[in-house]
Amino acid sequence: MKVNKLTVSNFRNYENEVISFGENTNIVFGNNAQGKTNLLEAIFLFSHGRSHRTKLDTEMINFGKESMKLCLEFSDKDRDYRALMQLSKNGKKSVKINNVPITKLSMLMSYLNVVMFSPEDLQIIKGAPQVRRHFLDEAISQIYPIYLKHLISYHKNLAQKNNLLKKMKFSGNLSDEMLSVWNEQIAEDGSVIMNFRTDFINKINNFASKIHREICGENLNLLYTPSVECDIINKENFYNKLNAVENREIENGSSLYGIQRDEIKFFIGDKEIKTYASQGQQRTAVLSLKMAQVELINDLKEEYPVLLLDDIMSELDVNRRRYLWGKIKDKQVILTCTDIDDEETKENATIFNVNSGTVKRLEV
Repeated sequence: MKVNKLTVSNFRNYENEVISFGENTNIVFGNNAQGKTNLLEAIFLFSHGRSHRTKLDTEMINFGKESMKLCLEFSDKDRDYRALMQLSKNGKKSVKINNVPITKLSMLMSYLNVVMFSPEDLQIIKGAPQVRRHFLDEAISQIYPIYLKHLISYHKNLAQKNNLLKKMKFSGNLSDEMLSVWNEQIAEDGSVIMNFRTDFINKINNFASKIHREICGENLNLLYTPSVECDIINKENFYNKLNAVENREIENGSSLYGIQRDEIKFFIGDKEIKTYASQGQQRTAVLSLKMAQVELINDLKEEYPVLLLDDIMSELDVNRRRYLWGKIKDKQVILTCTDIDDEETKENATIFNVNSGTVKRLEV
C-alpha cells in the first residue's frame, strides 16, 4: 500500500500545499511547531475517519477560515484511489473515494491501512485500560471493518441499558423485561467482539513475541483478560453471565460487566510490564507491538500498511533505531524529525523540510 500525493487546503497551519511522497522512506523534518505532525494527521484521517489528536473536527480548520479540504491519492496492490474530505465550521463533513460518497466509518476503514507510532503510544503500556481497549478497537477495525459495526451497535445498546438501570435503581418499580432485551442485544454484539479480540491478541502476540526477542532477547507476552469470562464465547453464554448479575447491576445503577471493561496485560517473563518494567523496556514493548501490527496486516492482507512515525527516532537508543531502520526499509514510511544528521537516515530517502506550514522537497 502506498500514499502517493497529499493536497491540503486550510488544514491546521497549512493554506495550500501539495506533497508527492516517495515509494519508500519519506523524511519530514523541521523545527517544532512547524506542522510536521499535521501531515501525518491528514493521512491518518483517511484511514480512520477521525483525528488521532482531537475529538473536535472543527479544530483542524485553519484559524479564520470557514472550511478545509484534503485530497489523498493512494494505491493498493489492486488499484488506485483518490479520496476527498471536506469539513466546514458548522461541522458538516463529507468524504468521497473515487467520487463515491462514504457514509459510514466502517466503509472508509476498508480502503487505506496505516500504522502510526508516536511517543504518546507509551500510554498503551502505562495508561488506563481504556487506552489499551482503544488501541485494540482501532487495530482490529482496520483489518476487519465488520468489527467496528458490532462495536458501534454494542455501545449504543449499552447506553440504553445504563439509562434503564439508572431509572430502575431510583424508581424500584420498573419491569426488568426491557433489561433482558438490552442484555440480549449486548450479548449478541459482545460475543462477536470478544471472539475478534481473542483471535487478534493470539495473532499479534505471535509476531510481537518474535520481534521483541530479536530486539532485546526478552520474552514478551500479551494476555487478553475479558470482563465476561466464558469457556466458550457465544451469545448464550455471554447473556447468561449478564443475567446472573442483573440484581447487582440494578443496585449499582450501571453495567458492571461487558467488553467495555476488558483489559490487555503485557508481560516480560512472568512480570507485568506496567508495574515492574523500566521505561526503556516499556518503550521497546510498544515498538514490538507496533511492528507486530505492521506484520499482521501484511500477513492477513498480503501487503504492508503505510507506516507513520511521529518523532519516534529520538526516543530510541542506537540499537533500537538500527533495528527499526532494518525493519522498515522495504515499506513505505513517512516519518517526522527535527534534524537528519544521520547519513544512514538520508540513504535512499525522499526528504521534505517544513517551515511555518510550507513544505519544500529537498534534493539529496
